Amino acid sequence: MTFRLLTRLLPALVLLAVLCASMSARAAAEEAASWRLEQPSPPPPPPGVSPPPAPVPLGNVGDIEFWEPPGAAPQANRGLLITHGNGDVVKPGVWAYDGNGWHEIATTCGATEGRIAWGGPADFWTVSDQRPGQAPVDGVLPPLADRSLCHFSGGAIVASYARLAFEPSSYEQMSSAACLPPQPPAKSSQDCWFGGAALAEPLVGSFHLHWNGSTVEAQPYPDRSDPVMEMRALENAIFESVAYSKNDAHTEEPTSGRPAVLHFAEAGTAMQPLVEELPLYRNDEQPTEALEYLRLGSSEGVLWAATARQVGAEGEGEVTVLRRVDGIWSQAIGPGEAGGGAHPLPRLFEQNLLESEHEEDELLGGPAAAAEVRAIAPEPGSEDAWLALAPHGQTGSELERATAVLVRISAQGEVLGVQTLPSKAERALPSNAAGAVARLTCPAREDCWMANASGWLYHLAREGERTLPYSELPGFPEGRVIGESERPADEGVPQELRDAPPPDTSGLQEEPPDYGGTFAEAKGAPVVESTIQAPLLSDMHSRLLHGTTLELRFHLAVRARVRLVAKRGKKVVAQTPMHTFAAGNRRLLLRLNRHKWPTKLSLQTHALAPLPSTKVTEAVGGPEHGGNGSKTETTGLKVLPQIPTFAGLGTLP
Repeated sequence: MTFRLLTRLLPALVLLAVLCASMSARAAAEEAASWRLEQPSPPPPPPGVSPPPAPVPLGNVGDIEFWEPPGAAPQANRGLLITHGNGDVVKPGVWAYDGNGWHEIATTCGATEGRIAWGGPADFWTVSDQRPGQAPVDGVLPPLADRSLCHFSGGAIVASYARLAFEPSSYEQMSSAACLPPQPPAKSSQDCWFGGAALAEPLVGSFHLHWNGSTVEAQPYPDRSDPVMEMRALENAIFESVAYSKNDAHTEEPTSGRPAVLHFAEAGTAMQPLVEELPLYRNDEQPTEALEYLRLGSSEGVLWAATARQVGAEGEGEVTVLRRVDGIWSQAIGPGEAGGGAHPLPRLFEQNLLESEHEEDELLGGPAAAAEVRAIAPEPGSEDAWLALAPHGQTGSELERATAVLVRISAQGEVLGVQTLPSKAERALPSNAAGAVARLTCPAREDCWMANASGWLYHLAREGERTLPYSELPGFPEGRVIGESERPADEGVPQELRDAPPPDTSGLQEEPPDYGGTFAEAKGAPVVESTIQAPLLSDMHSRLLHGTTLELRFHLAVRARVRLVAKRGKKVVAQTPMHTFAAGNRRLLLRLNRHKWPTKLSLQTHALAPLPSTKVTEAVGGPEHGGNGSKTETTGLKVLPQIPTFAGLGTLP
């Protein structure tokens, strides 16, 4: 090719290269995942009621979770969310995602906040509001928000758990839930934890419930009253973050290092502090309460944790992001440890010529490094995560009017992109669809869901992948909606008492009730052999020594922490320290005051090892078949019978 010919063709070649580059950029843009409002349709209205003219918010969405099979990535076409509802159109309840869209599956077990924990492919738990029905006490209404559990399995609510308010055994408000994956041959988890607020004073500890595969037991975290905020399952352990404050009640302080802001429980064990030093703080002088609690996210064996400065706390803090890989913690974003290493979160918009120079200050109230962390969600199949930010101190309507700010970051702390929602087009809709990030989760790479503070759902996906292969949640097909009447009874509502004894039908001839199954012929009641969990406490006996010292003897099945509390009405009048005992026969001594004589004893327990199982033979059926017709559940708080007076106290039953 001659030089003259080349010079003639050069402009055409340059134009062709520009066109190819433009087409490649356009194709890449079309293929890239993007965030978009994908609001589910509200449930059909009752007959004669017109449907709403436009999409409606779902109300406060407390949680969004996707089923994660053991040893695999989450199943992006099988999800759940729990909502508080928005009044008459959307009721408090639970919704499911099947790959094609979201649909309502329950108008009961909704929650003010609410959490979801998957126990199996067709099994899950919800932290829900307690049902109303208990009368006020001394003019105070019983608290109901997030104080009960619902267990869904195979298309039904198989159990509901709650307690009456204002009692020693009352449930505290819960804000976290997680289950370990089921271990074959089990089809559902045998190990779930639920955590929440501090125990009522003067007790020390944070409230926990534990599902061991057969019962739900209260197992408070002893010694510290830091509220539990979030939980995440990671392989064979559950991690929980707590909101540390030096003003919370603590009976024990660490002998060295900082107080633990993370706890963990492995399969079959109790919650215990994570004693590893986390690379969170600028230096040794920075106080622990300078930072908020850790927001947690987990995916494919990696745990992410993010936090920011605590408003009003002493000392300085900034946005900090950690990763735990193979048991080793590293700081991806933050002030760096003593000696450096990490780098701070940079300004997000100053290098984008299309954005206002002051947009970051308008959206976040200042530089991004000084913002509040709302959530963090890693993307499976990558080393990236989405970090949600907001201005500090926003509440209520401020959060509902705010703009959601989502930052995509790498494992090395690089900012890969920034997204603000709603878009200009979405903000122009009648609904507006604004709101700060409330919940954020990513079941697959470039596939994430975000619920904002107003109850609007946004979906990150490629345009050709916004719907996935259909995956119905077994037992919960679209159109099947569980109502309040299908929620089993629990102990959160006073039981109705009969005004008259039942009629005497002893002389009537009738067919025996069919209890199902086949029983061997036997004299008396039919019996079956079953395996149950042995009780932690047994053989309890008490007596008074020297008139004012109460001796309580008991047997422990396993090593445990135990404390005896004496109350007069609702007031604690005496208590022992928290003791750690080995299994076997043990005793506690409690000195009593004659002028403040107790009317009730409570034995607070916390097992430190799995309880053994034992085989029992029992009668089947109700009292007419030799059984007692009742099911009792033990809790970590053992309440002994009320005694009018301790004078002449003998052995307690």
